[in-house]
Amino acid sequence: MNEHRNHIDFWLMSAVLTLMLLSLGIVYSASASYAQVKMGDSEKMLTSHAIKVIMGIFGMFFFIRLDYKVVRRFTKYALILAVVMLFMTLVLGVVSKGATRFIRINSIGFQPSEFAKYALLFHLSVLIASKQEIIDDLRRGFYPMIFWVGLVTALVMAQPNFSMGAMIFGLSMILLFIGNVRLKHLLLTFAVLLPIIGLYLISAEYRLRRVTDFFSGVSSGTVPSNYQPWQSILGFGNGGIFGVGPGESKQRDFFLPESYGDFVFSIVGEEYGFLGTIFFLAIFFYILIRGLRISKNAPDTFSKYLALAITLSIIFYALINAGVTLRILPTTGLPMPFVSYGGSSMVFSACAIGVLLNISAHTELHPRAREVPVIGSVDADNVELRKVY
Repeated sequence: MNEHRNHIDFWLMSAVLTLMLLSLGIVYSASASYAQVKMGDSEKMLTSHAIKVIMGIFGMFFFIRLDYKVVRRFTKYALILAVVMLFMTLVLGVVSKGATRFIRINSIGFQPSEFAKYALLFHLSVLIASKQEIIDDLRRGFYPMIFWVGLVTALVMAQPNFSMGAMIFGLSMILLFIGNVRLKHLLLTFAVLLPIIGLYLISAEYRLRRVTDFFSGVSSGTVPSNYQPWQSILGFGNGGIFGVGPGESKQRDFFLPESYGDFVFSIVGEEYGFLGTIFFLAIFFYILIRGLRISKNAPDTFSKYLALAITLSIIFYALINAGVTLRILPTTGLPMPFVSYGGSSMVFSACAIGVLLNISAHTELHPRAREVPVIGSVDADNVELRKVY
């Protein structure tokens, strides 16, 4: 633990806490009918979500207090642990909807890919910072980084979880590009992977159908892949400008399956209208601005890239989730950060924000008052002090 040199970015923390607290009402509204029918208690899922929000807040404050330089020393061990858990998921994981994405111990389950995403981005930030002098070297600079990216991505896609694997790979490539990795190395990687990705897409009929149905606008097969997106659009349409009001959603009542999860943003649009969706997106835009500001003023190369990686991860998830619910993008299954029901995303994203806030305390953006001697004071036993910022 450490004493911060300066204050943390209070406004960034407030924005994240606002999303987490607002999610309680939104998830309750979206899940109450489902929980009442399936579990006999309309507040069952709210209680579960509230516990995850509290865990996320505790995790965030823990990492606010933990010096990010300490985090740096353990990124490789965390990444190795993440890889082990991904292997365990393939062997011992719980099968749900044809995929093995969760490890469950008694009644507690979590999604290792969420932890693996941040473990990879954290360690890539270390490698980029430590290899700046040899970053152009294919063997010593690029290969050690792309090895971890490929391993984590392959294990996640093997679950199978294409959307999460693609997001992890995309975020990693963006971070490597910003970290001065040679463009031709990245382009070569894409050229090699494109045929593999194509084969992966057509290897499962439902993945290929999801993409083709998105572009055609109609659903094919026995399971209509466009059902959720179209129901989501109806939710936004019902909401209009001002919304139908909190708890008054019609789509949540089994028209929009699992509206408390990946499509929770549609419930926001229906109940709070266009103005409500703009408010939520404005909070994420504010998080983006604060995160980029922290990255720009970070005290060292590692914290610069780490702050950027955390910020982009949160924002990309939010934009893609919003794009899916508005049918701008194909259905992906990625949650809305700090809003959707789901503990793994909530807790690990909150911990990542805690690290970002710790970095902000090591910048000069929010200086702590210090007492210094007044110029001209010469009496050593009675030095006049004043506060400076």
